Amino acid sequence: MGHLDALRWTILRCLCAIIICAIPCGIFWQTIFKYFALWPLHLSDPVPQLIFTMPTDTIYFIFKMALVCGAVAASPFLFHQIWRFIAPALYKNEKKAILSVVIASTVCFLSGIAFCYFFLPLFLRFLIGFAGGLIDPLFRINDYFGFLVKMCLIFGLVFELPVISYILSKLGIINHRFLIRYFRHAIVIIFIAAAILTPPDVLSQVLMALPLTAFYAISILISFLTRPSPRKQMP
Repeated sequence: MGHLDALRWTILRCLCAIIICAIPCGIFWQTIFKYFALWPLHLSDPVPQLIFTMPTDTIYFIFKMALVCGAVAASPFLFHQIWRFIAPALYKNEKKAILSVVIASTVCFLSGIAFCYFFLPLFLRFLIGFAGGLIDPLFRINDYFGFLVKMCLIFGLVFELPVISYILSKLGIINHRFLIRYFRHAIVIIFIAAAILTPPDVLSQVLMALPLTAFYAISILISFLTRPSPRKQMP
């Protein structure tokens, strides 16, 4: 019951943080819309038109955009609450690493979003170019925004792989030998996951599979660096 009560308060604090950060995002939604939704389309030829087909679409879009941007803005606090909830199950020396893990998780998550965001113009230009100018691109605003959020969220989670590897290595669950042994299996799983999570085209699958493969290699290095030091031999 104590753990359930702690989980309840953790969820409530996270929800409050998201709502507090979402309020200014909702107020300045037009500015956010110009930089977040319109910028990825600036390289496309022809430039797609964003439309809505129901009277309530714009209200739903503004509400959803405010919540998503609020969650991104509150991500440092969210990660802190997650690791704070996990802390009672850790040893004292592991608890000391929580702050660095929170900072690393936040940096990796936001880096993944930034990586996806700056590659989206090329990605969308490639997809729109398939029409060859014969079909006018008209995107429903909610569908388009959902696509942007999905891609950014996926890449944000992908960039968390080194942090996860560090935690599991510290806990002794995995090590660098384990990751090297199953490297070929991991490559197959990575491309299968990229095919499932991304739109059905080769470019998007490769765009996700390459960072995943690179971060798997980085995870091997991190696991090697965090391995426990060998004990001295007794005479």
